[in-house]
Amino acid sequence: MPIPLESSQNFTPFFYLLGDDLSTAHSVDLDARWKLEDVKRAVGAVFHVVQALGLTFHNSNGGQGITTVEELIKTPSSLDSPIGLRVDGNAVQTPQGPEGLPLVGSFYEIFPDHLGNHYRLFRKYGHVIKTTNMGKTIYLTDSPEVAAVAFSESVYMTKKINENHPLWGVKDNTAIFIGDTETENWRLAHKFLPPAMGPKALRHYTPLMQNCVRQSFAVFDELDSRDESWNAYQYMVKLASQTIGKFSLGTDFEHFKDVDAPLHPIVTNIANLLSLNKKITARGEWYRHLPFGDPARLKTVQHTIYTLMQEQIDRVKGSGIDGMPMADAAVNASCVVDYLMNTVDESGNKFPEGLVLANMLIVTGAGFTTTSALMSWLLYCLVNYEGTQDRLYEELCEKGIANSGKPVEWTPELAHSLPYLDCFVKETQRLHNASFQPGRTTKTEVVLPGGYRLPPDSVIIPALYAIHTNPEVWRDPFRFDADRWAGEETKNMHRCAYIPFAPGPRGCIGFNFALLEVKILLSELVSRYEFFREGLEAVEYDPEFQLIRPLNFYVRAKRRTPAAA
Repeated sequence: MPIPLESSQNFTPFFYLLGDDLSTAHSVDLDARWKLEDVKRAVGAVFHVVQALGLTFHNSNGGQGITTVEELIKTPSSLDSPIGLRVDGNAVQTPQGPEGLPLVGSFYEIFPDHLGNHYRLFRKYGHVIKTTNMGKTIYLTDSPEVAAVAFSESVYMTKKINENHPLWGVKDNTAIFIGDTETENWRLAHKFLPPAMGPKALRHYTPLMQNCVRQSFAVFDELDSRDESWNAYQYMVKLASQTIGKFSLGTDFEHFKDVDAPLHPIVTNIANLLSLNKKITARGEWYRHLPFGDPARLKTVQHTIYTLMQEQIDRVKGSGIDGMPMADAAVNASCVVDYLMNTVDESGNKFPEGLVLANMLIVTGAGFTTTSALMSWLLYCLVNYEGTQDRLYEELCEKGIANSGKPVEWTPELAHSLPYLDCFVKETQRLHNASFQPGRTTKTEVVLPGGYRLPPDSVIIPALYAIHTNPEVWRDPFRFDADRWAGEETKNMHRCAYIPFAPGPRGCIGFNFALLEVKILLSELVSRYEFFREGLEAVEYDPEFQLIRPLNFYVRAKRRTPAAA
């Protein structure tokens, strides 16, 4: 028989989050006709629980569970004896972390090996941890469920770059990657830029990728003839930036004019910018305000790079696309600058000229820094994990790309038709992803999956390396196994268990371009050269750079011959 209620069918029990004091209890107006899921959503909204369906109801001491709306109605509650709430079976808690030292906080618990130390701290303190470096507090997670919440633009989360955010030193609200989401400038950039890197545009720029890597052969052939090894990262910076210079600015950086050709000043200054920003943000807000040293150099480099970029933008010649709609302009432009300066949206509006400079800095800088690091790690995996190079070369031969007697004409379809190459790239990005610290900021107090509570304006970083090696998610997580991507293991995993480019509205808009680029560049290099690791020194990554890059990884690239193949 139905339980008699007032005609309104409303009832108002008291609730509190187990783990909090009883004095924090709130009353919540509920409707007896609701399903239990509806009740959970209503209660979750009051207590800022992001995934309210993970709530369970208990008597005031947290014991017996309440599993139906009828039981909830029958359970007496008051301000002094409220119904208890668990989140995913847990009491609410503040994330824990190392106690740290006076002044420096957690700095020496994390550096110089933040990847390894963050992994260690997750094993010790749980799936959300708290660290404080030189007065800057950030939270990190290795949980795919928490990462999914962080990456959503919602009432709880956004990308707002405050003083605790990893990009604070280079924040610019006129640029797409280093600015806040809730601005008109971001909306415009997110509208205009993606078509320049969409599927049709990729086909338009595929010959550019092919030509850039083939232009590098003269240099790598010369190094081979000298029997010289070379620093993989330094030359992959040359190759990736040569490609992105053509793509973004229509500029030939002349990195393969000869073996000793210097890096273009745009490239060196962007690299310095990222290095200085990392050093400054890792040392606290007080360090950023010093009138000398790294903070002063960062200001100088910022001024220099904006000046250099503007000079290049001013040199770009139009290709007759003025007033062309975005979809058409993207496949007819000579480069991204040409596209941004001339295309119009559905209302006939152009991209604001005042936003072009900062956004082109991001397209150029993000384009070559991530790709150069990824290409370096791809070479590392080829020579470090037995059998991978042979399998990739065999696949290239089978597809007529390598050892065919004539160069292939690349298309996106060809690049993505190589199953082992695809698995190899994915596994490299899982274990050796260049990006590692995409930060998001809480807009209110929020209770995350697992019961972790963050205060407003808190920066949380989905720690990509820790997520990609979380032993609760991945089988044998530290083993390089490209075949895991061809089996069942990766088919039903959480959507945020593998996030090399970060998902959601603020995910990398250039990920399709980057994946096509590395597949073409790597295939061309492996088709022409056999790579060997030079030296036995342990390869170190740079802990004071915005990305994960190998510092001391040297290779010897030996030209293949048909007889050797």
